Amino acid sequence: MKAERSYNLSYVLFLSFVAALGGILFGYDTAVISGTTADVSAQFALSEMSKGWYVGCALVGSIVGVAIAGMMSDFLGRKKTLFIAAVLFSVSAIGCCLCVGFADLVAYRIIGGVGIGIVSIVSPMYISEISPARIRGTMVGLYQLAVTMGLLLAYLINYVILSDASEAAWSSAFMQRIMSSEMWRGMLGSESVVTVLFLVVVLFIPESPRWLIVRGRDEAAMGIFRRLRATESGALEEFSATKDSIAGEVKSEWRVLLEPGIRKAVLYGSAIAILGQFMGVNAVLYYGPDIFADAGLASKDSSLSTVLVGLVNMLTTVLAVFIIDRVGRKKLIYFGVTSMIVCLVMIGCYFMFGARLGVSPVVLLVLFLLYIFSQAISISAVVFVLLSEMYPNRVRGIAMSIAGLSLWVGTYLIGQFTPWCMSTLTPAGTFFLFAVMCLPYMYIMRFKIPETTGKTLEEIEQYWKGR
Repeated sequence: MKAERSYNLSYVLFLSFVAALGGILFGYDTAVISGTTADVSAQFALSEMSKGWYVGCALVGSIVGVAIAGMMSDFLGRKKTLFIAAVLFSVSAIGCCLCVGFADLVAYRIIGGVGIGIVSIVSPMYISEISPARIRGTMVGLYQLAVTMGLLLAYLINYVILSDASEAAWSSAFMQRIMSSEMWRGMLGSESVVTVLFLVVVLFIPESPRWLIVRGRDEAAMGIFRRLRATESGALEEFSATKDSIAGEVKSEWRVLLEPGIRKAVLYGSAIAILGQFMGVNAVLYYGPDIFADAGLASKDSSLSTVLVGLVNMLTTVLAVFIIDRVGRKKLIYFGVTSMIVCLVMIGCYFMFGARLGVSPVVLLVLFLLYIFSQAISISAVVFVLLSEMYPNRVRGIAMSIAGLSLWVGTYLIGQFTPWCMSTLTPAGTFFLFAVMCLPYMYIMRFKIPETTGKTLEEIEQYWKGR
């Protein structure tokens, strides 16, 4: 513990903040779509499946992004990979604003999706590799907090543009077009402000010292450890511990993945990543306005309801960031997922009996806010922390890509098929299904995943290797 206290925490916080900016872009790009579906569908005469494709196309890009993120970050380094993601975000935001037709819009959304997939792996990985064990959960939690800030920012911008679209008078035909007559362009293009900031600040962070050691660049790694640690002895201690954790590793990364203990870690990590997407949260994030409108709220009220969802999501994540290293990863999961099951069942009951009994749509909004609180303090706060710390230094990039690929496949399926589920299974059946999917997630977390709170990355690696 003494060595951990010798960290230069202000510098660690700065590096974590820069890497977490990728989370803001992740969140914005994910949530902004909810305010554009109606207008895009009307302008391009989209069918239900085409509407699902418009929402899901970015997720296809995300699947590509996570598939290549690990190999890119292991080959190029964490810093260069984050820079590439920032470029992709910038191209996507500007392209979506200026696109000519639906095919162009989809293409630029896919490009942005690749950026989402990359930062979803590399940002938390980078933060975990430069953070001390006792506050690593909090530091990586900053990434999830940034994601929720991006979600809220997107909901707010959507709401403001929607509110002002018929009233504001713009001085140029271009601004009138993107902020009023085709306001979805302004919603998607507003992201470019944050993308440029991310593009600039990522140039000022160093490479991950653990990646440098894996690549045999010991002197450069030691120099960064000296900046991270307040004392020479602390820097030498961490350098030696990291060096020892990869000593004797002569197998290729893929062969290491097939070792019994490491294989278990990858399988369990992939399982909780994909199961977490079938527990309903992304259905609310992508289709919130549609769900609230179907429940009886007016268009503007349903948009405001999604702002409340984003606000509760962000504030709860702030709480989770401060308590995750005190309460522990698994206790948060037990509390949050149990509460999610209760909320999902009650939401299903509302859709089944609410209209018949004359229950106000406000009750549904309250249930959704309770559900968002439950998931934000548990699965959303914990998943990226766990995935960033579960795997050995040598294979962390590839292993996180495999788990991240599972996460984004699940996210794509939810984005693509939620409209179909809502119409075929009914809203009640859809949310009952989400509640059932919480059960295998809880089982794996209870019996298969260790508590990682307070342990160094090297100690967690030794757990999976059975030492």
